[in-house]
Amino acid sequence: MIKKYWSGIAASLVVFCLFLVSISVFLRVYQTGPFEIYLFNWFSVGDFSVSWGLLFDTLSALMFMMVTGVGFLIHIYSIGYMHDDPNRGRFFWYLNLFIFFMLTLVLSNNFLSMFVGWEGVGLCSYLLIGFWSSNKDYLIAAKKAFVMNRIGDLGFILGLLVMILTFGSVQFGIVFSQAGLLPIGHISVVLIAILLFVGATGKSAQLPLFTWLPDAMAGPTPVSALIHAATMVTAGIYMIARSHAIYALAPDVLTVVLWVGVATAVVGAIIALRQSDIKKVLAYSTVSQLGFMVAALGAGGTHAALFHMVTHAFFKALLFLAAGSVIHGMGGEQNMYKMGGLRKLQPITFAVFLVGALALSGCPPFSGFFSKDAILLAIYQVSPWAFGVLIGVSVLTAIYVARLVFLVFFGPLRSDVHVHESPLIMTIPLVFLAVLAATAGIYHPEFEWVMVIITVSALAMIWWVTYSRYAVQVKDDRSDGFMSLDVVYSAVIVRPILVIARGLSTVMDQIVLDTAAKELGQTVVQSGESLRRMQSGSIGFYLWMITASVAVILIGLSIWPF
Repeated sequence: MIKKYWSGIAASLVVFCLFLVSISVFLRVYQTGPFEIYLFNWFSVGDFSVSWGLLFDTLSALMFMMVTGVGFLIHIYSIGYMHDDPNRGRFFWYLNLFIFFMLTLVLSNNFLSMFVGWEGVGLCSYLLIGFWSSNKDYLIAAKKAFVMNRIGDLGFILGLLVMILTFGSVQFGIVFSQAGLLPIGHISVVLIAILLFVGATGKSAQLPLFTWLPDAMAGPTPVSALIHAATMVTAGIYMIARSHAIYALAPDVLTVVLWVGVATAVVGAIIALRQSDIKKVLAYSTVSQLGFMVAALGAGGTHAALFHMVTHAFFKALLFLAAGSVIHGMGGEQNMYKMGGLRKLQPITFAVFLVGALALSGCPPFSGFFSKDAILLAIYQVSPWAFGVLIGVSVLTAIYVARLVFLVFFGPLRSDVHVHESPLIMTIPLVFLAVLAATAGIYHPEFEWVMVIITVSALAMIWWVTYSRYAVQVKDDRSDGFMSLDVVYSAVIVRPILVIARGLSTVMDQIVLDTAAKELGQTVVQSGESLRRMQSGSIGFYLWMITASVAVILIGLSIWPF
């Protein structure tokens, strides 16, 4: 048994040791303040040089602890989830590589080595989403994630180039100190901020580059939890938060960030309302919640965004892993309309899923209430209009979460599958995450009883109405293509590009290049025919050619101006 699980156990121990280190680092930062560790000089080109080092401050220490803590629980869960997979050793190697690159990203002391981690998690997402490579659709989903992230990464690269030209460095300390000497709205700062944000829209799945994230469900469920909770999708949030000194000097860019986040939150929530796949609901929920975080960053609420990032890591990892437990118990079924009644058949999964659902809905005293409340407060101080829109999104969140819970766990079982509860190695990490999702916001000092009463009353009404709709009389009202941006992108971008490409193929390949190649070939053949006639075999003709050539050379030498 140990031999069968050794790869998972070894990989989990590595991440657990890193988690212990992260606790030690966090305590040191808390007690003595930030510190850096210089490792080596990476490269030098003229006056420009980049060293490889690690930066430990409150932000990086928090990310270090979150990535390794949640990552460790996902690793433990994966031991049970992947126990029958013949390639589980490779799977855990990919998971460890993912953690390595994510830590490279969050612990780097400069933008260039951050970009190494940035690209590394993109590579690992490709490997993990397409892990079950025998399925062509999974490979397409992996390729889509990789390509769409490259679009965003181009913005990051251009931002780095402008940064180097402006400040002559990519080190955080140098860049931020020199940026502070520039006036607000300086063109270089604005350009850097907007280009870095383009990179963030790819990694953190914002409009218009979010459509890869729901397709990331093609990978094993632990991959979905890892990508959607504590690692890859938080990279853009972390990068903007790390670069707050730059964004503070570009208020117009912050306005763009705010409204892109709001729009993403709205679109993600609306699409989640009409999904039938349990993992797709959670995927679009992640898109929507990332929109909340980005909107908070745009409003200057960096602490609120990071607070919600941490609580979201707990309850979203919980929801994805609990969804994996449901899928495992249902024999691989993911269609919610073929589920129902699982609260009695999977009581542990139901209990922990309910905790995550209440946290996502923003129900007090669960963690999501405090972090989402902090975001709404930060946004209200900047834009009451954005605040009003996100209040509406919060209502939609409660509706689609309640719909998911009632379709899956209430009513009669709408399948003939023999459902079973998941083994302890999968449910124990769920319990830990449920505790974190329930308690992570309790320390928050702002606990207004009036707001609590209003929130609980509103959520109770929303959940009750949703229960009467989806648990009493279930009708398959799904419309997975509803507001699908993939369809829009295909019509507006992909198809026109294909038409242009076919036109260029016809004009350039068939007319210009083919004709040119044909003419060139005929010219060569004709020249060869002419030259072939000179090879007559007549010694007299050869002597005449030699004499004529020597005469031409002598004449040329006589008239050449030396």
